[in-house]
Amino acid sequence: MERLTALFKLGIMYLYRYKKRYAFLLAALVFGFGVVTLITSLKDGMYNNVYYSAQSHYAGDIVAVGYDQTTSIRHMEENQISTIIDAVDSIKLKPEHTVLRTLFNDNGVVYFNGNAVRLKYVVGCDWEAEEHLFSKMNFVVQPEKSYGGDGIILSEPVARQLGAVMGDSVILEVDTRWWQKNTGVFIVKGIVYDSSLFGYYKVYISRLTLNRLLLFNDADCSSVGFFFDSISNIEQKRLRLQNALSDKIDMGPLVYNRDEASRETAQWVRGETRIFLFTLPVYLSEISNLLEAMNMLTYFLYGMMLLIIFVSAAVTYRLILHERAREMGIMRAIGFYGGDLRLVLWTEVIALGIISLSAGFLLAGFLSGMASFVSFSWFPSFEIFQKNGKLSVLYLPKTVFFNVVLVFIVLICAAFFPSLRASKRNLPALLSGEAL
Repeated sequence: MERLTALFKLGIMYLYRYKKRYAFLLAALVFGFGVVTLITSLKDGMYNNVYYSAQSHYAGDIVAVGYDQTTSIRHMEENQISTIIDAVDSIKLKPEHTVLRTLFNDNGVVYFNGNAVRLKYVVGCDWEAEEHLFSKMNFVVQPEKSYGGDGIILSEPVARQLGAVMGDSVILEVDTRWWQKNTGVFIVKGIVYDSSLFGYYKVYISRLTLNRLLLFNDADCSSVGFFFDSISNIEQKRLRLQNALSDKIDMGPLVYNRDEASRETAQWVRGETRIFLFTLPVYLSEISNLLEAMNMLTYFLYGMMLLIIFVSAAVTYRLILHERAREMGIMRAIGFYGGDLRLVLWTEVIALGIISLSAGFLLAGFLSGMASFVSFSWFPSFEIFQKNGKLSVLYLPKTVFFNVVLVFIVLICAAFFPSLRASKRNLPALLSGEAL
């Protein structure tokens, strides 16, 4: 043990002694790992922001949506809602949160002081049940604690176009389930900063209030969403729930992208309400194509950085071994074995890797901070990839660990074979300076 400790210390001493020789490799490792970490953390951060935006917008990781074929609206009655919730309990899916929403899209209008804004989304929600979502929203003005039945939350773009501020009374117009116009007066009790694709023309009101405006029964809704603490096996959970419900209520088939969803939900059967189970990848299938394209660029840059690290390590290490051939020969002459030489050389490489990756991680943090100030306003709807209007990074332990292991593998591969050959050279060859 003492011998191993002495060899480790000797490796550290030699690393310090030849620090100038290792400077280029150190720079390549720091830059390469910094860029690799930046790329992967930005990609993970963008996907996380998209997923959170979609999760908040669609209200769940698995969402059951009822399509009323008679009135061509999204609607579920109380007995269907209870059947879905009972099925979730019976198969023990154990969601963290269960959220009921009533949805009215495309034809809503909000009026204030002679101004009118056409809405893309009118969302009826249960304020208390969705506290975990509203608490994460970025409000322009701190909202009131209780929204009540007459409260409305506007997105900041809608409030700006209306000229409305907190406390103003606005009029909301919607169509009932029988295609009649209906209106309600609401007090602005929250303005949320959301200019993304999901939230630009969007308002939130009480689900009970929206039900009455649409002439639904009080306990009805449009969707039932389930939030889970892990999404790793979300498709398996959806399949289990589909099987549990298939013989109880009229279920639509499982779909896996937006095109399939549009095609299946458009099939009209008079007098029926069909329930569809969606996961967020279904809704995000088009965005997923963009993310896949970004992944291809990420993998290309990833490969280029690893290639730079490998070439830099291989060239630098061969030069270092060539310069230190006589030194290794003297070490062999005074009693060091080939294995001892290899341990000293590998200690240098591993220590260099630890120092380089630590500095590279700091460089990635600096670069990510710089990236947060880059404006992407020229990119339409890029806001869904951002958090509070800025790019954000997400350092997932699994991803960071994979990056560290991969860089070490590349580094060791570049150093392993040259050091192995050098340590096995005969003593005359080493003393003559022929390390490789």
